[in-house]
Amino acid sequence: MDDLAGFLRTRRARVDPAAAGIPVDGRRRVAGLRREEVAHLSGVSVDYYVRLEQGRATQPSEQVLDALAGVLGLDRTEREHLHRLARQPRRRTKAPSGRVRPELLRVLGLVADAPALVMGHRLDVLAGNRLAGLLYGRPDVAGLNIARHIFLEEGEHGLYTGWETCTLDVVGHLRLAAGKYPDDPRLTSLIGELAMGSERFRRLWARADVRARTHGRKAYRHPLVGLLELHQENFALPDGSGTELLVLTAAPGSPSEDGLRLLAGLDAGGDGVRDAAGAVAPDVRDASGARDSSGARTTE
Repeated sequence: MDDLAGFLRTRRARVDPAAAGIPVDGRRRVAGLRREEVAHLSGVSVDYYVRLEQGRATQPSEQVLDALAGVLGLDRTEREHLHRLARQPRRRTKAPSGRVRPELLRVLGLVADAPALVMGHRLDVLAGNRLAGLLYGRPDVAGLNIARHIFLEEGEHGLYTGWETCTLDVVGHLRLAAGKYPDDPRLTSLIGELAMGSERFRRLWARADVRARTHGRKAYRHPLVGLLELHQENFALPDGSGTELLVLTAAPGSPSEDGLRLLAGLDAGGDGVRDAAGAVAPDVRDASGARDSSGARTTE
């Protein structure tokens, strides 16, 4: 699904030759650097670099990868992605199951005044609190796929005010996931579905950009309470599963804080968010129908 050769080609094409110290004239027909220029600047032979881009060279050294990253101007996320692609083992990493521990559901239930989600590496919402369901306008927020929602359901005039930036984040995240779990059939299927249904996704995917967003501004155009300018914090679980807890907060005293209060009051009598498998807890639902230790079902 994602490979070292393709990543090198796309990174090479975006480098400005003049910025790399390469004289440029009007006869130049190649976007970015030529293969031989990358090889020269990184201190490897042209033949070896060509074999890297053709997928015929395996296990490049750390020194070679670091040199290539410097020439290609990779940031930290891209450098880690480059090393991961070069070190993909013959026995691939098994994709996480997507189950949510009951203890994590209890933590999610403690977040009462802000939308909060547990999200997997495919951008599937595995669990969400009541405010998250109200934000997305669906009681069954668990089971929602954010990538599908952004590209195939909402569009640029839907829920997300910064739709174009959101699409960049989504594609960058999925590129990282494809590098970590190249044999995940559900991820492959999702990417194929998005490519078939969205021209913008196809264009962004071809760029092979990778992004790892840990926090930042998220703005929503909610049909009932108006503009909600929120801050998103991503808390990655330490188990290496790619699962994250996302919490969306509003600045104290801001109109968005008032908007969240109004949103919460619209369904004050509700019994919480549900998923397709049924109720889980008063304010928390997950995609498997799991319940916490208060007497209901739990995940395995």
